[in-house]
Amino acid sequence: PPLKETDATTKCMDDNNYKKDMCTDYFLKYKNCRTFWHGIMMQRKRNGVKPEMPPAEERKKILESMG
Repeated sequence: PPLKETDATTKCMDDNNYKKDMCTDYFLKYKNCRTFWHGIMMQRKRNGVKPEMPPAEERKKILESMG
């Protein structure tokens, strides 16, 4: 799911000649997104829900419910 964040991070790195310190906000957003969806996957795994990663439509509903 952090595809948008991955693309933004890659673009930032390309635009800034691969200077990581220029893209720390993008790395943080990516890390937060990954952490969030990993938590969702682990919760679903503990509850026996398959697939562990929610389908795209369900992910959209989860994000909408959070505001």
